[in-house]
Amino acid sequence: MSDTEYQKQIIDYFSQFVTEERIKRFEEVIKNRTRHISIALEDIYQSHNTSAVLRTCDCFGVQDVHIIENKNKYQINPDIALGSSKWLNIYEYNAKENNTLDCINHLKAKGYSVIATSLHTEAVNISEINIDKKIALLFGTEKDGLSDIALENADAHVKIPMYGFTESFNISVSAALCLFYLTEKLRQSDIKWQLEKPETYAILKEWYKNTIKDAELLEQRFLSEK
Repeated sequence: MSDTEYQKQIIDYFSQFVTEERIKRFEEVIKNRTRHISIALEDIYQSHNTSAVLRTCDCFGVQDVHIIENKNKYQINPDIALGSSKWLNIYEYNAKENNTLDCINHLKAKGYSVIATSLHTEAVNISEINIDKKIALLFGTEKDGLSDIALENADAHVKIPMYGFTESFNISVSAALCLFYLTEKLRQSDIKWQLEKPETYAILKEWYKNTIKDAELLEQRFLSEK
């Protein structure tokens, strides 16, 4: 049995342990999930900012978040994240002293153009970003911005137009503004941004497991009956 077929069967099995309303909600949400756009966060030290970005990604249907931990460890603020992390695929990069390049190289190997959010003089406005190819938006801290390694290895730099005295937006606000613009542009395009079937089944399986009490035991029972 292929992985995809197994996931499909276990989803059918799990479905008897959740309400019809929850099943319909899963089906509705998964149709609007995308990996055409991803987010990467570099060394964010305030947990409420990371948590707010996770919540934003979930709201806009962005499935993958990449978290670079150089000096600061990834933490969730449950009052702000509101459970959004269990609906997302979160990838952490923390094996080395500096993990930024590992994350960028991983994203590029997956076919992403890495776009650094920056006040760099050569940065283009968010409205000028080409979304024909998969893109990963890279965000740094409010205080220091992105590291030199991130800026030097990004494929392009982008900025959000501002017309006031303040030099930058809060990171969670920046992520929300960028994702609102780009996901709306994506959904109005002819680009095939939806998940492939194997991805859909893999994600749905995890959603069911995150919803059902003793899901691991149930999966073992399912396997024993095969």
